Amino acid sequence: MRHLPLAVPGPADPFLLGLPYWLVGAVLILALFGAFQVYYWVGRALGEKMYDSRLGLKVGRERIEKVERVVEKWGAFAVYGCFWVPMLRHTLPWVAGALRVSYPWYVVASALGCLTWAPLWWFGLWGWLHLAVRSPVTAAAVAVVVIAGVVALVVRRRRKRARVAA
Repeated sequence: MRHLPLAVPGPADPFLLGLPYWLVGAVLILALFGAFQVYYWVGRALGEKMYDSRLGLKVGRERIEKVERVVEKWGAFAVYGCFWVPMLRHTLPWVAGALRVSYPWYVVASALGCLTWAPLWWFGLWGWLHLAVRSPVTAAAVAVVVIAGVVALVVRRRRKRARVAA
């Protein structure tokens, strides 16, 4: 069997603009942290106007109110948790700003979220690409298993919502 040359750089090898892979990941983590701060302050500036903004109309008042209940119940801990929930990741920080969650606690929670969530994705993708170079069949199988797991989770949640609604 003929092996392809390794297409993914090592962590210290030049990757993007001559920067090592780990440093590019660190820059992206800082960019995510910065985006979360912007989300907070835009939400804080919008306040009640958030419901009538283009984003608010797109998301829907009932969804925003659902996120508000999560923030009111969990506070800054909800900010950390939102990193792990796909739809909350980019809506909860706006709401946290609008509800005026304590900014120092928001900074701590968003920093911890960035430092735990982003590296898992960044280095997880790097590991999967390494696997794909070494064994495309295994990488495809891993991708199929992950996709099947996500589909199963979505189907289960929709069925549960349908049962509750009925």
